[in-house]
Amino acid sequence: MNINQKAINYLKALSAETITNAKSGHLGVSLGASSILFALFKDHYNFDVSDTDFLNRDRLVMSAGHASALYYSLLSMFGFNVSLQDLKDFRKLASKTPGHPEYRSTEGVEVTTGPLGQGVANAVGMAIAESVLEERFNTVGFDIINNYIYCFVGDGCLMEGVAQEAISLAGTLNLNKLILLYDSNEVTIDGSLNLANRENVAKKFSAMGWNVIKVSQGNNYWFCSQAIGRAKKSKKPTIIIFSTTIGIGTQKEGTSAVHGAVLSPDELAKFKENLGVKESFYIPSDVRELCMASTRRGKLNHEKWNQNLAMYSSTHPELYKSFLSFFDRKKVNFERILKNIAKHDGLSLRKINHYALNELAYQCPQVIGGTADVGPSTFSTIDNAGNFSAGFRRGKNIHFGIREHAMVGIINGISLYEDFITFDSTFLSFANYALPALRMRSMMKIPAMSFFTHDSILVGEDGPTHQPIEQITQLRAIVGNTVFRPCDYQELIAGYATAIKNYIPVSFALSRQDIPHIDGTSYENALYGGYVLGNACQKPDIVLVASGSEVELAQKVAKELQKKHSVNVVSMPSIEVFERQSINYKNKVIYKDAKLVLAIEASNDSKWFKILGGNGAFFGVENYQHSGNGLDVYENAGFTVKNIVKFAETKLKSQK
Repeated sequence: MNINQKAINYLKALSAETITNAKSGHLGVSLGASSILFALFKDHYNFDVSDTDFLNRDRLVMSAGHASALYYSLLSMFGFNVSLQDLKDFRKLASKTPGHPEYRSTEGVEVTTGPLGQGVANAVGMAIAESVLEERFNTVGFDIINNYIYCFVGDGCLMEGVAQEAISLAGTLNLNKLILLYDSNEVTIDGSLNLANRENVAKKFSAMGWNVIKVSQGNNYWFCSQAIGRAKKSKKPTIIIFSTTIGIGTQKEGTSAVHGAVLSPDELAKFKENLGVKESFYIPSDVRELCMASTRRGKLNHEKWNQNLAMYSSTHPELYKSFLSFFDRKKVNFERILKNIAKHDGLSLRKINHYALNELAYQCPQVIGGTADVGPSTFSTIDNAGNFSAGFRRGKNIHFGIREHAMVGIINGISLYEDFITFDSTFLSFANYALPALRMRSMMKIPAMSFFTHDSILVGEDGPTHQPIEQITQLRAIVGNTVFRPCDYQELIAGYATAIKNYIPVSFALSRQDIPHIDGTSYENALYGGYVLGNACQKPDIVLVASGSEVELAQKVAKELQKKHSVNVVSMPSIEVFERQSINYKNKVIYKDAKLVLAIEASNDSKWFKILGGNGAFFGVENYQHSGNGLDVYENAGFTVKNIVKFAETKLKSQK
């Protein structure tokens, strides 16, 4: 037996034993794809275990994240900070080897994966980021950025819609540093792949502008390595279709029954015996040395890169200076942005955001993003910055097409590659299409910004399909997602600062219609999420709380109610940020002993009740509205001064 096959046998044994010890996991893919990923790590993958954040490293995205036992076993064999004890702790609470790969939990893991297909979009984003830096900083003789993005996928990944969207765009953009490693075992959980999918994957990818390589013996290390080598030379993105046998070497190989199988101790012993493995959780010295040769190669590549960068600094000092400062977020001058966009106060928030985004892009070269084919409507574009394309990698505006889900997943990937300032945009009513990727963004704490415009029923004529009611509720329900619904430019920039300074994801809900100047707003106060507008009563009878376009309405309602009651008006651009404040601050803003604390917002979000207190009430939108003039729709839904005053008075009477 040659040393490569011996190493793969021990890799299989280690993966199987990891799963048996945990009493759960995904055995089928961990065995079937072992030759593919071993060939990648041993012969091609550029990494440095002593510096896993090395900028020019290759990235591996495990879109088929259920192959985690195999992944962790490889990381352990090749010297990453994953010990054999960590493999024994697989799937245990708070271990560094969770059931699916988690970003920031395990060294070497580039992205959290599990929901199939998401990783494909992330990998496309990483390939975009790589190409941007390659174009901007590489010169003749100095390939400062020259790394590959590998994405491991299975049949399930390629059936998911988000993957199809991202794959199509990757072909259009000709992202030649992107290589998909397709474990084509033709088996899914329910049974044979052809029960649900009989398409010709090779022809489909070829039609979308991809290079296609087929490997009929996908369980053979040599053929796998040769194919990856050919893919690296392609001028197009490449998919390598490895024909493999799921669960190879077990009694259930080639069947759906092995997908999530766990070998019993007796079955494991027999399996290991067939592989020639006697030890438990063990890596022989000759296998370890084989793997360490690749690990040392990666460290040497890093050292050579550092030497090349030093020469680059001497021969191209200005470019080197730009390279070092490219990702500097600390230099963002928010006060300057505020000053330069103040003249646009009174316009719609989507228009004001256009000016704010352009001010940010002027200060920060790492700003990049785009829209789902709605740039002329959301205004989330950067002027005179060009469109990112196969022929122009310096463009800052990415045309994602009508692909909301992939758009957010791709932006996640760009952000994960390195510290870009990223944004995406569509109508708020279409946020539903992107929710899974927004959830992954929040889980990983990726500091990207989403600009959702046309934020209420005031969009009018397009009817209920385009009038968002529950969408802001859904965005606020995502754990870790911060939502800003600003009423003016100052609150908008507070949202920018929250995302960029705190390094967290922020979703913005922005008005299509103009919002008149509102007295008492403050950038500094908006950083707290909520604050009292104007002169506050210490013990008001009524507290009106509102966000976005309803803040102006709340002020008008307050004027009427103040004829009989003392009233405070609170602007609440972000419930999430407000909830993070001290109890004393929150109690000063929302006086809980008021007779009535009334929230006003054109949504159906019950989250308001978390901050309103025992005397809280919510005036929102309960049903889908008719198509019509925006103001007519708004008024028909009850959003008038007269109607809300009546609502408040009724609530006050009912509490007596």
